[in-house]
Amino acid sequence: MTDNSAYRLPPGPEYGASTSPGMPFPPLPPRPSQEPDGSAVTPPGRRRRARRPVALLAAVAIAAAAVGGGTAAVIDHVTGGTSGGGGSVTGTPTSVRTDGTVAGVASAVGPSVVEITATSPAGSSTGSGVIVASDGEILTNNHVVSGASSVKVTFSDGKTATAEVVGARSDLDMALLKADGASGLEAAALGDSSTVKVGDAVVAIGSPEGLTGTVTSGIVSALDRKVTVGKEDGQQQPPGGGDRWPFAFGGGQYNGDVGSSTTTYKALQTDASLNPGNSGGALVNMEGEVIGINSAMYAPTSGAGAESGGAGSIGLGFAIPIDDVKKILDDLRKGSGG
Repeated sequence: MTDNSAYRLPPGPEYGASTSPGMPFPPLPPRPSQEPDGSAVTPPGRRRRARRPVALLAAVAIAAAAVGGGTAAVIDHVTGGTSGGGGSVTGTPTSVRTDGTVAGVASAVGPSVVEITATSPAGSSTGSGVIVASDGEILTNNHVVSGASSVKVTFSDGKTATAEVVGARSDLDMALLKADGASGLEAAALGDSSTVKVGDAVVAIGSPEGLTGTVTSGIVSALDRKVTVGKEDGQQQPPGGGDRWPFAFGGGQYNGDVGSSTTTYKALQTDASLNPGNSGGALVNMEGEVIGINSAMYAPTSGAGAESGGAGSIGLGFAIPIDDVKKILDDLRKGSGG
């Protein structure tokens, strides 16, 4: 019998290694480090990592930045994550997506601002309000509804509802209403007024002279302006619009006498045009967050416009910082006054 053992492949650590002096095998050529097209060779057992989604995300983010302000919204949508937001209050959204333009802010926040008509034996007057819960909770100035025997709310779509005053705080000139039978409303996102800086762009939304959904824009022109208003419960506001409510600042009194019982709060000052009826409306940053509740405006007390009763905004308006409002919101919901 012929011994074929000399022709068997000797065992070795790798095919092509010479393990027998009598039968050497030529070594295999080394594995190339590149494919013929120049790309790196993928190790056996591993899949090449796809890079297109990352490149696509970067391209989308760059394009969003180019059109202005939408990068965070695009990245959140693609990745399913969040890019941060302001402080939250129970029952209100924590953020709103806008494109950083006045038109974008108006479109996002406009449905959350209402017109308020307050009626009393002395007549009727108009103001504005901000929806803070989908079931009909609405913030406004106390002086808009103080002394009113009935309150009507007109929403941005033209629908109306009666409303009741749930709670009021005359020391901050704030009140909370509840619209009867309301549901599914668009609540405004309440921002963080502690981060507001002089020069920040803002948008004011309200119902001056009963013109529902009026939008004006400007900047925050000063912080911590001390504004003094009357705090007598049940004091009736004059007909014609909430912003004619008497107030004082800088040693002077405007729109009449504030009375003997007063309260002072530190307000945001803005040059966004505020006119009679803007009281209780929203002062909004360019992210679509409410940073203040418009409360007062300065109008000339002399000159042709004032003498005819048509004096309007000269770019000096005031808003109650939303952080101060958030501190008392739970008390207002419980029906407390002060």
